[in-house]
Amino acid sequence: MASLKVAVITGASSGIGRQAAIKLSSEGWTLALTARRLSELEETKSLCSNSDACIIVPGDITDEAFVKGLFGETTNKFGRLDLLFNNAGMSDKANPIEDMPLEIFTSVINVNLIATFLCTREAFKIFKQQTPTGGRIINNGSLAAHVPRPHSVAYAASKHAVHGLTKTIAIEGRKYDIAVTQIDIGNAHTTMAAGHTLGALQPDGRRVVEPTFDPVHVADAIAHVANLPTSVTVLNMNIMATGAPFVGRG
Repeated sequence: MASLKVAVITGASSGIGRQAAIKLSSEGWTLALTARRLSELEETKSLCSNSDACIIVPGDITDEAFVKGLFGETTNKFGRLDLLFNNAGMSDKANPIEDMPLEIFTSVINVNLIATFLCTREAFKIFKQQTPTGGRIINNGSLAAHVPRPHSVAYAASKHAVHGLTKTIAIEGRKYDIAVTQIDIGNAHTTMAAGHTLGALQPDGRRVVEPTFDPVHVADAIAHVANLPTSVTVLNMNIMATGAPFVGRG
C-alpha cells in the first residue's frame, strides 16, 4: 500500500495553485487547500482526481491564528505533513515609489512574505516533530526576485525577501531532512500575469508584449520536485516562457 503523502497548498483557488493541486492529486497526494474564496476553492477540489482525499480551509493566511488552525486541522485530519507549497501572492499596481501608498506596500509584503513566513514556521514545527522527521517546502518566487521590473517596489522587495527566507530555512532545515525550493516563474498565463500580453513596461521605458505559457507546466515542475526524496534538494528552479525577457533584463 502506498504511503500517505500530504500537502498544504496556499492560493489554491486559481492559477498555479489550482494547477498544482490538480497535478498532485493525480499523483496520489492528499491535499489541504486554502485561499480566501470558498467557491473557487470548491471548484479546485472538484477538479482534483481524488476529491475525497482533499480538504478545503478558506481563510486569510496573513492571519496568524488562521494559519495555526490550518496546519492543526491538516495534521488532525491526516496525521502528518510532507509538503508545503507557499503559492499565495499578490502584485502591486505599477506605481513609481513616490506614488506608492503604504497600504498597498504593506498588503503586498503581508501576503507575499509574512504569510510565507507564518506557513513555513508552522510547517517546520510539524516536520521536526513527526516520525519520520522531515518534509519539503516549495516557495513561489519570481523572476522579480532577481531582476525587478520598473515601478514594482512592493512586489520586487517582497520576492527578494522570499529569496532570503528560502536560503535561510534551507540551512535550518538541513539536519531535519527538510528540503526547500524556490521556483521562480516567468510569465505563466495567470490572472496576475495577464497584463504582460498587453505590453509590459521595460527598464528602457518601452512597453513590450511578452510571451506567456500554460501554468500546467509549472504544476508539472512542482510535482517533480515534490516527489523527490527529502535527501535531494532543488534549491532554485527557474521556469518561464522561452521568449520572456529575463536574461539581459537587469
